[in-house]
Amino acid sequence: MRLIDLRSDTVTRPSEEMREIMFAAEVGDDVYGDDPSSNELASYAAEITGKEEALYACSGTMGNLLAFASVGKPGESLLTGTNSHIWTDEVGGFSAVTGLCPYPLNDREGIPDVSELAHANRADGDIHHPETTILALENTHNFTGGGAISPEKFAEVAREGRRLGFHVHLDGARIFNATVYHGVDVKVYTKEVDTVQFCLSKGLGAPMGSMLCGTREVIERARKWRKRIGGGQRQIGIAASAGLYALKNNIPRLAEDHSNARMLADLLQKGNVEVENTANMTNMVFFKIKSERLTDKEFLSFCKEKGLLLKVVGPRRVRLVTHMDVYAEDMKEAADIIIGLMD
Repeated sequence: MRLIDLRSDTVTRPSEEMREIMFAAEVGDDVYGDDPSSNELASYAAEITGKEEALYACSGTMGNLLAFASVGKPGESLLTGTNSHIWTDEVGGFSAVTGLCPYPLNDREGIPDVSELAHANRADGDIHHPETTILALENTHNFTGGGAISPEKFAEVAREGRRLGFHVHLDGARIFNATVYHGVDVKVYTKEVDTVQFCLSKGLGAPMGSMLCGTREVIERARKWRKRIGGGQRQIGIAASAGLYALKNNIPRLAEDHSNARMLADLLQKGNVEVENTANMTNMVFFKIKSERLTDKEFLSFCKEKGLLLKVVGPRRVRLVTHMDVYAEDMKEAADIIIGLMD
């Protein structure tokens, strides 16, 4: 039985063409700067984001951490949303590794309100307060529904952060989902921030890796931090070549994932499933398990028995993520399985 895997867009497997490119990739020692495929990927990532340089990281979590370690100091404050991936799902790395103090912002709408930033700013000279030096934003915003923050709203918040003197970082793990949704070039977002991290291994379909882009000075510090935390790698061209292929070929097809997610949401709603707010929806659908006869674990187990893999992301809350390895015809089957277990 073929499983329809909607747990995440991280479950994709390289296409045959991508595998052929990986097989033929030119490689060298990346720690010495000798891996031509990695160097080409970094140059291309910097070019498309409008930044001076870029650096390959093992994951989005590492890319974010490298940015924070490179611009923040122990005891300083980092502003980020309480629903952000940085806050909820990166194991507190920015505190454990860099010594930064978290300051929570309300991001229930996917991005903090611009009026909240000045209040959160603690660079006021008060001897009791840590200085605020970093503002971290996320787009698309995973845990509030995978919504694509508009360029206008994003720019408003990012510009206020920079006006207040913060280093503004974009956790753009799925930033290309946002650009495709709003029909804009990625520079529309990246020009508003100092650093940006984006993933190659989610909707773009590469098997691993993320890119951190920023100024030459920040990236050089990040390179040293990458080595310090064990992220210096050798012949990474095998993976980097897949990332370059993904960037050059797989961005437009993200629209298919968005279309499939919308179809799935519509089918579930027609079946009286409580789907969360679908405003600015990209490739994620969230719904509530309303059947009282099944625990969350039992619900997942029954879905798996019928050929559907899902992820619970909170009490009675399930996330579905569309990607290149699922298809339009899978949406009807997935919806039927879910609806059938809701009674």
